[in-house]
Amino acid sequence: MTPAPSSLRLTGATILRDGALQQRSVAIEDGRISKGPLPEVDLSGYYVLPGIIDLHGDAFERHLAPRPSAPFPMQIALRSTDRDAAANGITTAWMAHSWSWEGGYRSPDHAEAFMQALDAYRDQMLTDLRVQIRCETHTVDTADRLLAAVRRHRIDYVIFNNHLDEAAHLAETDRDRLALWARQAGRSPDAHLAIVREAAQQKRDVPRYLCRLAEAFDTLGVSYGSHDDTDGETREYYSQIGAKICEFPTRRAAAALARAVGDPILMGAPNVVRGGSQSGNIAAIDLVRAGLCDGLVSDYYYPALMQAAFYLVDEEVMDLPRAWAMVSSRPAEILRLPDRGVIDYGRRADLVVINAKTRAIEATICGGRVTHLAGEAAQRFVGGRASLRMAAE
Repeated sequence: MTPAPSSLRLTGATILRDGALQQRSVAIEDGRISKGPLPEVDLSGYYVLPGIIDLHGDAFERHLAPRPSAPFPMQIALRSTDRDAAANGITTAWMAHSWSWEGGYRSPDHAEAFMQALDAYRDQMLTDLRVQIRCETHTVDTADRLLAAVRRHRIDYVIFNNHLDEAAHLAETDRDRLALWARQAGRSPDAHLAIVREAAQQKRDVPRYLCRLAEAFDTLGVSYGSHDDTDGETREYYSQIGAKICEFPTRRAAAALARAVGDPILMGAPNVVRGGSQSGNIAAIDLVRAGLCDGLVSDYYYPALMQAAFYLVDEEVMDLPRAWAMVSSRPAEILRLPDRGVIDYGRRADLVVINAKTRAIEATICGGRVTHLAGEAAQRFVGGRASLRMAAE
């Protein structure tokens, strides 16, 4: 079991509050932002910002299998992912797990095992870890099983995805990559292609399948959207069935359509930091500059979230309050989390403490518990008058 939250007041830092950077203190009590007089920790020279909310990350896959042929137990992988997220200022994170015909680590079998493992790990959790299901559109025969898993594991976020075109393209242009994909799923290339053809035969039933899922998600309160929309027509289709979240649009037209109909747009933070997409799709920074991006997600690299926010500041795209909103308050709004994303009385005490000079994350507080502590900030916390109940190992 995780210990009780700490009670303390952070003083001397630059605080992001009410949409502006301010010189004031922040009190934490019973896991919430409070007002009372409490033991103090002097954080002069630091930023105290709202905890990062990551709506899509698959960095956990490296903890599950550091090498494709070297898998580790899920409980160990979850613990490592938990610490990885906390060390990078993340207080709420959705781990994007595939539900796909592709097999292997992307199969429904593996997804169900992973969700079960997360349920078992919950009492040890430091970061608020959740699962986002990346549902392949051509998995029609799994409808009942998917909805049962969503209910059983209280899944609150699903994204529709379609890798069939990519598989067909690889079959014609890059048999080596197709062979690698097949090997990761435990199949021969021919067997993998057979699965691709079988999935493609479901095309006629896919619209009915997605509408059935959408209706169920609305009833269950599940947020849902689509991934890698290639054009405005595709985004419009998903929007019309209720899949409002536009995740990683590959072309400006898809993002523009999303903006026109009021759908939130998410892009990868690594794309911002690296200056573009590795696959040749539209650069996230271009969408941010054009006002066509609402939030940033970790994708495959947790450190990129904080880095991307400061990159936007350094490139004079926006100031820190607006940039940080893309990894805190806006994601909270998109996934309907009214208790977090900002620093305000009564909200969850989810905070990130960043050294203003080095921009190193030196402390993370999640629900009032210290989940990461390092550097000079560690000396301030440990050496101060506050009696902290440490959640971090």
